[in-house]
Amino acid sequence: MDTMREPGASEQNSELKVLVAEATRALALLDAERLGELVGYCEALNLRLQTKELNSELRARLAGEARAAAGEMFIFARVLEATRANLAVMNRLRELRLGQIEYQPKPIAFAEAQMRSGDGND
Repeated sequence: MDTMREPGASEQNSELKVLVAEATRALALLDAERLGELVGYCEALNLRLQTKELNSELRARLAGEARAAAGEMFIFARVLEATRANLAVMNRLRELRLGQIEYQPKPIAFAEAQMRSGDGND
């Protein structure tokens, strides 16, 4: 990881904010190689956290870092949601192109619910 430091004993998870921001950028750019690297980093971090006894001081620090990264996590979740939606559209278009399905508009109730939830085309 070029911009990520391996967390040491004294700074467990101190770069969560950077990790989530990098994951968001990689997802937005569809950078599969970088996403794979970040997955590996997260897996190693999780294993390390599971094997170590977390005292109350470390738990409090990790909770604070998670709160500090909440904004980046929210953005990442939105990018991930948009990516899933785009993938669903691409898959549907591919199926239409291959003649595997016929076009059927969504029921009106579903479209109205999407608009109310803020997921409509504004």
